[in-house]
Amino acid sequence: MNSLILRWLLNTLALALAALFIPGIKIAGIVPALFAALVLGIVNAVIRPIIFVLTLPISLLTLGLFTLVINGFMLWMVSGLVRGFEVSGFGAAFFGALLISLFSTLFSWFVRDES
Repeated sequence: MNSLILRWLLNTLALALAALFIPGIKIAGIVPALFAALVLGIVNAVIRPIIFVLTLPISLLTLGLFTLVINGFMLWMVSGLVRGFEVSGFGAAFFGALLISLFSTLFSWFVRDES
């Protein structure tokens, strides 16, 4: 359970760092950042696999690069669901999702799963 909360907090940090580096992403405070990270995790767990399967031919054709577009779309969708979290356009969502993925990967190297 502690690992889950730690990952949620690290994903919140990744989201906040992306908002610092990408001009089109704005977060109104810590509560919207926490909520946006939670909703992004839920969206990535529930909706993203469905969209990935539906767009599998395109992903195969682009050698998996279309997954970056799906990640950007998921971030953009979350900005429409969470008040206080804004993504100004798809370009900001695309590069924001790329940075969030990078930061999340870096942070996950330092977190061990409980066995």
